[in-house]
Amino acid sequence: MKNEILNLLPEINLIGDPNLRDLTLTIWTDAVARGGWTPADLVRMPFTLLIKKVHVNLIEHTRAVTTTALKIGEILNQSYPGQVKVDRDVLLAGGILHDVGKLFEYARENGVFVKSREGELLRHPVSGAAFAFKYGLPQEILHIIAAHSKEGDGSRRTIEAVIVNHADFVNFDVFKE
Repeated sequence: MKNEILNLLPEINLIGDPNLRDLTLTIWTDAVARGGWTPADLVRMPFTLLIKKVHVNLIEHTRAVTTTALKIGEILNQSYPGQVKVDRDVLLAGGILHDVGKLFEYARENGVFVKSREGELLRHPVSGAAFAFKYGLPQEILHIIAAHSKEGDGSRRTIEAVIVNHADFVNFDVFKE
């Protein structure tokens, strides 16, 4: 299963710290298993249930958010040396894991993806951060998962969390009806 996840999310290999790379892969792999999904399900799973006519899957969205965030981080580091320091590994892991909770927020009924009972009670930023917590994921990355959506509005976000939040909404808002 880990090789299949790596094939779907090759950005995991961009994480420099081998322990964080393995932890990110393990969390995704275990979340797929806990959600009862297969890798084939992930490429059919919509990235959102809020937009009805979107044909972007969760994997495409995750990769786009991660790549967008990475580019933003690189530009900020280059543009403001000594003033802004974006941690590349934290940014990568946060981008890759930001929507892992959707594996619990969604269910499939009669071949259609719908909000699960768990998803009705806990949105994906909360369930994703709670799931990743048990693996000992660094707090900075848990913070990104928990704060990447409206749940983080009004609170202080780290620079990496700000970047993932904006990268996520850019990749959402372009599909709004």
